[in-house]
Amino acid sequence: MTDHDDAVRLYGPWLARTPRDAAALLDGYDRPWWIAGGWAIQAFTGVPRPHDDLDPSILRSDIGALRRHLDGRLDVWQADSGTLTAMVDDSVALPVTCENLWLRPSGAEPWEYDVILMHATPTTWTYKRDARITLPLAEILWIHDGITYLRPEVQLLHKARVVRPKDQVDFDVCAPLLDDRSRGWLRSALALAHPGHPWLGEL
Repeated sequence: MTDHDDAVRLYGPWLARTPRDAAALLDGYDRPWWIAGGWAIQAFTGVPRPHDDLDPSILRSDIGALRRHLDGRLDVWQADSGTLTAMVDDSVALPVTCENLWLRPSGAEPWEYDVILMHATPTTWTYKRDARITLPLAEILWIHDGITYLRPEVQLLHKARVVRPKDQVDFDVCAPLLDDRSRGWLRSALALAHPGHPWLGEL
């Protein structure tokens, strides 16, 4: 996995963005979207930490709608296993392995947003690493200060496959604040998708 410093060296810098910036960018976008990643954890805990980038998230099926919404403002690039491909028109197919879109105004400017493509329909979310784990889409989201975020227990599940130092910090800060239902759901999901995960003992 390429870390942030290597990604900057290879592909260029990132502009610091906040959830409020994403809300302004996506004003008028008529499809579901929310903030994921470390910012989603911070919204829940209230504990700030440094962020490498901002991760808005959309349904994988809504890429065309996002491109139309951003037309003339930000270019959309597929970020797939170390390869970047500009989505210059609708003929550029999205590989099944691609899970992120990077956005920037032009090749001469920093990246601004790392859009996560969610495996979900307008009604149902499915965990991309284990299709046995599903929830109604509405149940994986919550609203804080007028902005929709991925629920912390779902975000921690996504962070569990490869636990980086910042992911462990997010877990350590977030887990004690989860209510019984959220804690129980995360424990069950980890046991199913990642048996023996070290977080299970702490939950």
